Amino acid sequence: MEIWKESQLRQLANTQEINTAYRISLNFIRNLGYKFCAFSVTSNLNDMGHHAVNLNNFPHEWNKQYELNNTGHLDPIVAHCNHSALPLLWSEELFFDTPWLWTMMQQQGLSHGWSQTINDEDRGLCSILSLARSHCPISAYELYENLGFTVFICRHLHALATHDQPKKPVRPQHPALSGREVEVLKLSADGKTAYEIARILSLSERTINFHVHRAIEKLGVTNKIAAVIAAARSGTI
Repeated sequence: MEIWKESQLRQLANTQEINTAYRISLNFIRNLGYKFCAFSVTSNLNDMGHHAVNLNNFPHEWNKQYELNNTGHLDPIVAHCNHSALPLLWSEELFFDTPWLWTMMQQQGLSHGWSQTINDEDRGLCSILSLARSHCPISAYELYENLGFTVFICRHLHALATHDQPKKPVRPQHPALSGREVEVLKLSADGKTAYEIARILSLSERTINFHVHRAIEKLGVTNKIAAVIAAARSGTI
């Protein structure tokens, strides 16, 4: 690794303040040949006390229009990053459904770029690091040559930005099903009716329906089919 790269990455690793870390990252990315750098953190959870992070040196007019038009909900880069950890090379094809956004990016000098993401499932967060420039297309070789650096930067910025943010609450466990309820759901999964199950288990049909109802309540679903599916997914049956 070139000395300047090692020196700046070491400096970044020792920085524990997000804004300072971003400035070091921006300087490093400029030295790689990019003019613009953006880092953002968004949450897919509601009312969880998360706060959005958006650090970039994009043109002022771009940031203004992006916010005014609430573009994040239409941005194909964001859509990709919310569902994939693979790096994304920007292209006109990517913006097939939003050509006006691609045109605006070209006008603002964001002509060539790529994005790297971290999806933090524990906190329900998505961090995106984007690099862009107005000259010279970015080849796949260049992207992967610099991928290790950008992953390191994105991970460090993500760790600093999310250090004090809460994790998703642990999903409450459903009360355990009784042996009889499991038995009834297993037979239901085999396609047996309440009448048939009653005959197999030597119980009344009313009792079978009672066990089904209790299983539905415990599993937090609305009907017998959903209860069978939920029990199967959890490995209960």
